[in-house]
Amino acid sequence: MKLKFLLIPVVLLAACKAPVKEETAVKEVPSAPIQGTWKMLSAVTVTKGDSVYTYPVKGQEMIKIINNSHFAFFKHDIKGGGSKPIYDTGAGTYKLDGDNYTENLQYCNYREWEDHSFNFKITFKGDTLIQRGIEKIDSLKIDHEIVETYIKLNK
Repeated sequence: MKLKFLLIPVVLLAACKAPVKEETAVKEVPSAPIQGTWKMLSAVTVTKGDSVYTYPVKGQEMIKIINNSHFAFFKHDIKGGGSKPIYDTGAGTYKLDGDNYTENLQYCNYREWEDHSFNFKITFKGDTLIQRGIEKIDSLKIDHEIVETYIKLNK
């Protein structure tokens, strides 16, 4: 009988052990150099060997925001007004493998650009990002190289 009374407290103590702590916090992913907010400094389009500077454009500004899984870009007129405001935007997922950077454009105010992927080579020079690659969409007869240069805003 004494053994029975001794076992009950031991069983109860074992059942009252501290609960297992569950991990509820999102695991921090180390920030890659590409992550951040970038302001476009210049853009060049190369078509059949002919280069055309398409940016900067007086009175316009463009930024690109890149987090650990998505990118978004916004270009607009900074003066406002005018009969037709300028506002271009797009966003989607991306993949980065070494210096190979692929944007999968899921959302764009030019809907015919949606659901296309664009492959780039990227290089970093301090707080500067240079993105070079081909934009090709057969249905729009677009086939050119672009070279975009950005400076990181949140250092």
